[in-house]
Amino acid sequence: MTYRRLLVPLDDSPTARRGLDEALALGRALGGSTLVLLHVVEFVPMMPEVASGQAWEAIRQGLEATGRALLDAAAAKVRAAGVACETVLGDAGAGRPADCIVAEALTQRCDVIVMGTHGRRGMRRALLGSDAELVLRQSPVPVLLVRGEARA
Repeated sequence: MTYRRLLVPLDDSPTARRGLDEALALGRALGGSTLVLLHVVEFVPMMPEVASGQAWEAIRQGLEATGRALLDAAAAKVRAAGVACETVLGDAGAGRPADCIVAEALTQRCDVIVMGTHGRRGMRRALLGSDAELVLRQSPVPVLLVRGEARA
């Protein structure tokens, strides 16, 4: 199977950057592939009564601007390497980023998802969850998980 469209979920973590590097290497090796770079805005006001609607909207706009800047920087890196790319700013809404990632894989007609994983175990996994694991379980397309740097 040839992977023509690779979905690459990004946040501003070193683990996500490793996923991007792996997707970029894969895209270059395959030739003619397009990386679909996705940043999911995750905005869930925990205590809406402590701030006005305007304040929450300003926070949302800030998160979106940060996501766009992240996508622009990643797209510049990918294009400089000679690989085609597109960017998508997703919104998790009330759901998890994993739900948005899987939905975008379908919407964007991607052949594979390439993403970093923190590889959490035990209590950290129980408390923080694993979007990578949820994507792996729900995805209708193959998923390539790229492990983050090992800790000393």
